[in-house]
Amino acid sequence: MFPCINFDEHFADFTSRWVEAHRKEYRNVDAMEADMPRIYMNFLNTPAKWLEGLTPGSYFTQYEDPKDLVDWLIEYTDRGVPVPDLLLEQIENVGKPCEKRLVSLLKESSANQDAKMTAVGLLRDMESTQPKMLYIQWQLDRQEDDELADNAMDSLTGMGRGALQAVVEALPRANDAGQLALLDAAVRYPGNEKVFQLTLQKLREHPEKLALLANYLSKLGDDRAVPELKRAALAPETVYTDYIELRNAIERLGGEAPEREYDEE
Repeated sequence: MFPCINFDEHFADFTSRWVEAHRKEYRNVDAMEADMPRIYMNFLNTPAKWLEGLTPGSYFTQYEDPKDLVDWLIEYTDRGVPVPDLLLEQIENVGKPCEKRLVSLLKESSANQDAKMTAVGLLRDMESTQPKMLYIQWQLDRQEDDELADNAMDSLTGMGRGALQAVVEALPRANDAGQLALLDAAVRYPGNEKVFQLTLQKLREHPEKLALLANYLSKLGDDRAVPELKRAALAPETVYTDYIELRNAIERLGGEAPEREYDEE
């Protein structure tokens, strides 16, 4: 069991004491806030009794074992104590040895959501591609509202072409919500007929997502989408904000958007 020290509270206390001691240096609150980077650097480099004389900036650098570091992250989230940025930075600094342990964390059904969300963010910052297939697996049977799956999709999108083939291959196996999510990554690389046809299909099936799907089709850059976009733009149930996005997509694809009037609200 690792000590879960609340570094945020200690920094707040340090800042209060600093401002009190340097009050005359600040003309107003804005001046104090502008000086926050200097205050933070002093916090990092000042030996602290609550760390037995170590400085906050050096505390986590004592530890380099990947399992210990990631288990410490889990301990923080389990206890509901804010995870120190300094711990996250040390995990990133240790680098590749921590990737495997972070991916293992993502596979643990008993691990809490906060720990997994943090792990996804760390792996993204580390530009890791190790969890690519796991992130895709999460999309196959996902719910529409799923913060962890959304976070994973941000990482898949960031992997660029390196994830494209696996994303496209997964599309037929995903449920409706999963297909919509995976398309966000797939449409960034035009030229795949299956991706184009699926995006058109979703435009017909999801009148509540017209703006999103119009944006997807404009990214694909295929002017064959123009007739479907026009149909959606003229549909009686299409609201004004969606019409604007549809019109923009049509024009980006070289078409002429149909005009229609909306009553002022």
